[in-house]
Amino acid sequence: MTLLPKEKSVPKQELSDLTVFLYGPPKAGKSTMASGFPNAIFLATEAGLNSLSTFKVDIDSWETLLEACRELAEGKHGFRTVVLDTVDNAWFLCRRHVCEKYKVDFEGDLSYGKGHSLVLNEFTRVVTKLSMLPFGLVLISHSAVQEIQTRTGAVHKIVPSLPEKPRKVLLALSDMILFCDLEIVRSDEGKQTIRRVIRTQPSPNYEAGDRTGRLPEVIDLDYRKFVEAFGRPAPATANPNKKTQ
Repeated sequence: MTLLPKEKSVPKQELSDLTVFLYGPPKAGKSTMASGFPNAIFLATEAGLNSLSTFKVDIDSWETLLEACRELAEGKHGFRTVVLDTVDNAWFLCRRHVCEKYKVDFEGDLSYGKGHSLVLNEFTRVVTKLSMLPFGLVLISHSAVQEIQTRTGAVHKIVPSLPEKPRKVLLALSDMILFCDLEIVRSDEGKQTIRRVIRTQPSPNYEAGDRTGRLPEVIDLDYRKFVEAFGRPAPATANPNKKTQ
């Protein structure tokens, strides 16, 4: 038996095939947005779903999360999207799991950075396996402002509130990185209202991206508007073999 493929893979066309990273400030509507995904089940690591009618598993420990993942992997259910809400608390539960396993108060108490590596490896192992299940995956996080030093001085960028190393792992796994933002809109009469939006394209001011190439730069934070935008054909790309004059 050979592992080498004989045909090219087909690009995934359904939301239930993708990994989506959704982050933003509290009460912006992230969980409401995620609840619209096809046949969604929430792995809820924190409170905040009381106003939504959802399928959910309350996750109070890393062991409970592992058990839920095992049941999902068995496939004896009708769910098509798994929502981990929030990954920030999942990271905390993973840290606590490792500390309890090695009987220390903090992962830094283990020698030569071993504890930090154990936590990151365990977190990466589980979330990577979750992303490879035949379901969509929505990862929800809060937002934070990060100060970045450049040659011309410090700049501020809005990023998911996870620590840098697990954040990089999850962003690399994601097909879409969606920043949920609150935009101030002024009418001609000068009245201000708040518009909830999703930002999808990279910016020096916030983390975002869309590997599918389907989404406009800004969408209303509304699942129906999001699906409508995603349903549009991806823009045509130039033929790499075509010669220019």
